[in-house]
Amino acid sequence: MMPALLLPAALAGLLALLIPLVIHIARRSEQLPTDFAALRWLRQKPKPRSRLRFDEWLLLALRLALLALVVLWLSHPVLFGAASKQAYVTLAPGLDPVVVNDKALADGRAHWLAPGYPRVEPGKPIMTDAIPLASLVRQLDAELPQGAPLTIIVPQMIQGADAERPHLSRKVDWRIVPGAMPAGKPVPVKVPSIAIRADAGHAAGVRYLNAAALAWQPAGKPGDVDSGPLTAPLPSSDKILFWMSAGSLPEVLQRWIAQGGQAIIASDALLPQGAMPAPLWQDDLARPLVEAMPIGKGRLLRFTRPLQPAQMPQLLEADFPVRLRALIQPPSIAPQRADAAAYAPLTGGRAYPQSPADLRPWLALLIAALLLVERWFATRRKRAIAP
Repeated sequence: MMPALLLPAALAGLLALLIPLVIHIARRSEQLPTDFAALRWLRQKPKPRSRLRFDEWLLLALRLALLALVVLWLSHPVLFGAASKQAYVTLAPGLDPVVVNDKALADGRAHWLAPGYPRVEPGKPIMTDAIPLASLVRQLDAELPQGAPLTIIVPQMIQGADAERPHLSRKVDWRIVPGAMPAGKPVPVKVPSIAIRADAGHAAGVRYLNAAALAWQPAGKPGDVDSGPLTAPLPSSDKILFWMSAGSLPEVLQRWIAQGGQAIIASDALLPQGAMPAPLWQDDLARPLVEAMPIGKGRLLRFTRPLQPAQMPQLLEADFPVRLRALIQPPSIAPQRADAAAYAPLTGGRAYPQSPADLRPWLALLIAALLLVERWFATRRKRAIAP
């Protein structure tokens, strides 16, 4: 374990330790001198040389310690390597802990392989829908300190596997036991919400977009479309924007896309300089109908033909709404089943640095305790000198 300071510049506040020292040195004695009549006839003697003296040195030490701890708290002390390297055991949901023979289960130290990694408690099965098992395994490997043994107990058939076997930074004890994981409920697919900004020259093609948005909705429900002129404010980034206008894209639109938005522009709109589009939808002769390219965190698509049936006959086909939806909302891949033996994690994955332990909460408790002791000493001192 190695201590460190995240804000070492805050140690300059140690200069504040001079304040209580100066106060204790400069303050006068709180004992008031009393003159006696007989003392006036005594011969005056030279006063002894004054020397540096600390009164109430214990109170002074407490105040200095308080200031030093406050400065240390401001410097944000942490401790690297403080995480426990105890063996970690996880159990896939759906398995019965009673039939699993493991010492960690008997000691109450096992965890469910589920979001949050809750502890396995006897007689309390975990209730969960479909889980991303592969993602949870990778996250657990990244969060555990290096050198901590990891045991994962799974059934013969697992749910939530993706297309690639996990590559972890450690060798995992991958145990397979009889049982089954819950299949989970199908996740409903959200209907796309679109916004249209068009000028008068592209108004004819907008009706095909409105018709497609209406086809996505259940029967009797209107289409979720935010229509407006080019001067209307841009929508939020969760909407897909259709920008139907010729010429260069406005700077505000390019920034909107770069920040995570998705926009589809007209065929006569100009792409940003240096853009390299790739075909996304082609006709029967392999000629592109829609091309796409990434911009920052977002994505830009462009029709290669005007939205007119004479130029783009696909607008009149019955599957046009389905094809358009697939462009702007690619189908998500549901969690897949896999054989546990064939999905055992591999080694060679990246090892992530562990977050250090924050020592400020412990320092705060120590500061509060010393403050109470200092107040007790200060109150006792005032009572002692009170008349």
